[in-house]
Amino acid sequence: MAVVSGEVDFGTAPRLRDAVVKVATDGARLAVVDLSEVQFLDSTGLGVLVACLKRFRSLGGDLRLVVTSDRVRNVFEITGLTTAFGIHETVAAAVAQDRR
Repeated sequence: MAVVSGEVDFGTAPRLRDAVVKVATDGARLAVVDLSEVQFLDSTGLGVLVACLKRFRSLGGDLRLVVTSDRVRNVFEITGLTTAFGIHETVAAAVAQDRR
């Protein structure tokens, strides 16, 4: 799991990518990125998340997001990515999706 806060933009997105790639490299097939403390997400951050999702799916896994901010959720809705990502209100809900 990766917990992110503040802004995910050109300057901070590489750290997010490195953290999520490490989870995949360590052998996990599910990653949850907690964006509940993120106030701003730009196209660079979105691109990193999409690339990480593709990586996990190519390995037979999944990447899920925790999004509580309407502003951040709108980014996913406007881009149509709500259909690509599992977007949840809590980490527990993101993890529990497998158990349904």
